[in-house]
Amino acid sequence: MLLTVSSLLDPAELADVTSALDGLEWKDGTATAGRSARSVKQNLQADLRGRAGQDLHEQILRKLTGHPVVQAAARPKKFSRLVISQTADGGHYGNHTDNAIMGKGTGRLRTDISFTLFLSPPDSYEGGELVVDLPGYTQTLKPDAGDLVLYPSSSIHQVAPVTSGIRLACVGWIESLVRDSFQREILFDLENLRAKMRGQYPQGSAELLTLDKSIANLMRVWAET
Repeated sequence: MLLTVSSLLDPAELADVTSALDGLEWKDGTATAGRSARSVKQNLQADLRGRAGQDLHEQILRKLTGHPVVQAAARPKKFSRLVISQTADGGHYGNHTDNAIMGKGTGRLRTDISFTLFLSPPDSYEGGELVVDLPGYTQTLKPDAGDLVLYPSSSIHQVAPVTSGIRLACVGWIESLVRDSFQREILFDLENLRAKMRGQYPQGSAELLTLDKSIANLMRVWAET
């Protein structure tokens, strides 16, 4: 499932994030690419190891983990460390597939879902679209600053060359409690139905209780804790 979550960061939060980036050091992005992706990656990444970088990392991660649509669509078990990239002057990230396993120790995770949080207004740079190959079609995305795109880590995807301006984005990966994408989509549909029904039926109604039970029981069957 490919999904755009609008305004994960509001304008004030976005301004705080982009302001914080001004004080960080930027390094060659190939250092974090897998072997096959290294040859097609040309960008810079913010060094988030200092206090300012850690604070920024935690600020964005709190927004991700606390967003109800992210929770409903991804059913997160673990989030990876975040990566903030800067792409300019013809930089790009050519066609690649994300590594199936990332991280070390307690941070080790299976990559089920990839995400890109766009930090630059789309009219401030040329090119730089996120291009995701899905069964039967290709999706090209360049949403507003503050928007988040969730997409399958199993897909072939790329960042098109940035021909002018600067593209800032935050990327990361999610290991889901529900490994199967088809099952996650069913649960997401049911969550959306439940949200709609809460405006139509009283709390404790037989309809809502039955739906609550069905969602909980599907999680019992499908979740990997």
